[in-house]
Amino acid sequence: MANAQLFKSMQQSQPLPAALARNAEGTPAYALTPRHQLAQYAATGCLNATFYASAEAQLATVLELCKAVEPSFIAQTAVYCRERGYMKDMPALLVAVLAGQGAAEFAPAFQRVINNGKMLRNFVQIMRSGAVGRKSLGSRPKKLVQAWLNSASEQALLAAAVGNSPSLADVVKMVHPKPKDAWRAAFFAWLIGREYIAADLPPVLAAFETYKLDPAQTIPDVPFQMLTALPLGAQDWAQIARQGGWQMVRMNLNTFARHGVYAIEGMPELIAARLRDPASIAQARVFPYQLMSAYMAAGENVPTVIRDALEQALETSLLNVPRIAGKVVVCPDVSGSMSSPVSGFRGSATSNVRCIDVAALVAAAMLRKNPDAMVLPFEHSVVTCRLDAHDSVMENAARLAAIGGGGTSCSAPLLRMNSKQELADLVIYVSDNESWIDAKRSGATATLGQWNVFKQRNPQARLVCIDISPHATTQAMEREDILNIGGFSDDVFKIIAAFAAGQLDPEHWVGEIAAIDIAAGC
Repeated sequence: MANAQLFKSMQQSQPLPAALARNAEGTPAYALTPRHQLAQYAATGCLNATFYASAEAQLATVLELCKAVEPSFIAQTAVYCRERGYMKDMPALLVAVLAGQGAAEFAPAFQRVINNGKMLRNFVQIMRSGAVGRKSLGSRPKKLVQAWLNSASEQALLAAAVGNSPSLADVVKMVHPKPKDAWRAAFFAWLIGREYIAADLPPVLAAFETYKLDPAQTIPDVPFQMLTALPLGAQDWAQIARQGGWQMVRMNLNTFARHGVYAIEGMPELIAARLRDPASIAQARVFPYQLMSAYMAAGENVPTVIRDALEQALETSLLNVPRIAGKVVVCPDVSGSMSSPVSGFRGSATSNVRCIDVAALVAAAMLRKNPDAMVLPFEHSVVTCRLDAHDSVMENAARLAAIGGGGTSCSAPLLRMNSKQELADLVIYVSDNESWIDAKRSGATATLGQWNVFKQRNPQARLVCIDISPHATTQAMEREDILNIGGFSDDVFKIIAAFAAGQLDPEHWVGEIAAIDIAAGC
């Protein structure tokens, strides 16, 4: 029988692969495959400027990657990012790329991804911009846009009618849909300012026209943006809050405060109950960070009962966070580059939630479900931060996010654990992976080197690197025991649980995307 210890030692002493790529800091890293890069950009990029790249640079990179990746994977990535990552601009861009390529996958991808009016307008805007090589829709895209317009419900069309560049009226004028329903023909005529038969208007739109003539009537159930030009009192705004969708209520808590809604008896409690309702949260497909954003943005005039409801809603939105068997270590990056907005710089519309807030949120959420987990925040070294698993996720996330600053050394947590001979089964990084403090001139990255040392003590351990920014490199190359994943939706938690249980195929996250059947559900 061969000497197991001898051959084990020889295997461990084999040199690690050299890091031949460069990250945004110009230091050694491992390049992800083109398919993995596309998935990473699609799951994290919002086509806005980030700490390291402009929106134009991101767009150019995605378009180049689409040339190197087969159309079927482009379609699968679009579906994944829309249905499981809840992204908007990037899935629309990928569908537009498929349209520009004339790919067979375009039609089924369109039907899965372009599932509301906002997505329809995004798609049309991208197509007409020339970004994918043409400035017209073309016959196939035009027919699909017409089909969407001719099958959408009245509420879907009303929701789509809010917004510009292009407006829904612009889209209708562009594709000339030929409706078979009298109500739809009247709706389109009303939309583009042509004569219509009032009796043919659909019910909600007819009620809106009646309300404009007589505000004493009941407020119609239309998007509130259609009402803001009208003279509205506190009771009117209260009715808008009652009728509004879950996301609309979340996004307008300060608006309701300005218009006196919370002074009306019972309204704070009604809105709070709506916000914490589990079924409404699930239906709204809310990101945990969106609830954090609402909590952070709530002004002093938003009642405490509503703030408390947002915290409860956050806890509910994190139900998919797994409880992992064994010892878990979570390493949130709190370096300076993590201070940039998680969805990029968008002028006055820039999110107040930073990458560091999301990293802290993931760490705090994992600690909630895994109370024995060790949390090692890092910048150029590991930073001490006292956390309590019994505190709320928001409290622990706030403590972590308050650290901030310093350079990035992704190897620091592993170095710390190796120096203390720590044992663990799963190590989770939440970072932008732009390590530079620990850069080496040649050979493997310091992170992979320290992971290899860690594995000698913990041979069954697994490493997860969650990247919440659009990048093409990693500090720990993909292999059987290392998962690189991008994004910040709850799907990330599901994939971590599957990886920890050894249930992913050899392609890990990319394999999950490639397994999507884009024709299903069309």
